[in-house]
Amino acid sequence: MRTVTTYSRTILIHAPREAVFHYIDDIAHTGMHMTGRSMMMMGSKLLLERLSPEATGPNARYRWHGRMMGIPMDFSIAVTKWVADREKCWETTGTPWMIILSWYRMMFHLEDEGSGTRATLSIDYSLPNQWFWNLMARVLAPWYAKWCLKNMLEDCRAALEQPTPTSAI
Repeated sequence: MRTVTTYSRTILIHAPREAVFHYIDDIAHTGMHMTGRSMMMMGSKLLLERLSPEATGPNARYRWHGRMMGIPMDFSIAVTKWVADREKCWETTGTPWMIILSWYRMMFHLEDEGSGTRATLSIDYSLPNQWFWNLMARVLAPWYAKWCLKNMLEDCRAALEQPTPTSAI
């Protein structure tokens, strides 16, 4: 039995729920932080490949692959729950090859709040069993998980919210 750790983050996005769902439902948006080189990705990036005919919705499947610090990474994900304009859940399938996680599941849930949307994004994950990777993951996984949640939600907010006009001085 694997030990599962969970983190969640909730923000208010000043945009209609349908627009927030459409943005977060697109894997190119939620995975954007893994497709570009960054410090958190140790200067690496992963490639995204669609495995299913459908890009979104129930049973949509994708494969992430590439190298991080010269170490191969290869894992597939599948959408396991999808309620239009409200919630989605996706998780790794098969035998994922990742560095600091052995498995993960991500979920988002959206609720109307005033003229905006309350967006909650969560991640459940377990650590690798191999002692070296497990030790490294105990330090890096919480940091990485929180970074992913923050980036996914803040990227959505930045893409959908209109900038507030500044008053002339």
